[in-house]
Amino acid sequence: MPLPQLTVYRHDRRKRALITLAGEIDLESAPLVRASLERCLRDGIRTIDVDLTAVGFCDCSGLNAFLHASQQTTVAGGTLRLHYPPAMLALILDVTGCGFLLLGVPSGRLTAPLGDAPAAPAAAPPHGSVPLVMVLSGDVR
Repeated sequence: MPLPQLTVYRHDRRKRALITLAGEIDLESAPLVRASLERCLRDGIRTIDVDLTAVGFCDCSGLNAFLHASQQTTVAGGTLRLHYPPAMLALILDVTGCGFLLLGVPSGRLTAPLGDAPAAPAAAPPHGSVPLVMVLSGDVR
């Protein structure tokens, strides 16, 4: 049995959640991201911080899942912020001009010129060093 390409960890503190993703986010794993973020809203969470430190790759499927979740969170009166996006996602956010929706920074260039290390566009998640519990793993079909 192959290992899951994406693992989702969640830590709640009142109406705030820290979601830590580990692995790759693409067409196959984006539904898992979407389901995890929707579950937060169903559970009454209104502030969602997504730590992407352990994500090695995220394509436009992942971006779509994050944008959808951001829209749903806003409608519910909350906020969703991405922290430490991988280089590919930072580039996609820069090219599409939608980083301000997900990173909480003014619109404009989010990445450094090619060949330079990408800028760190978001602050560390607010929960510090807390034990995380795996809530979902694998592919959702």
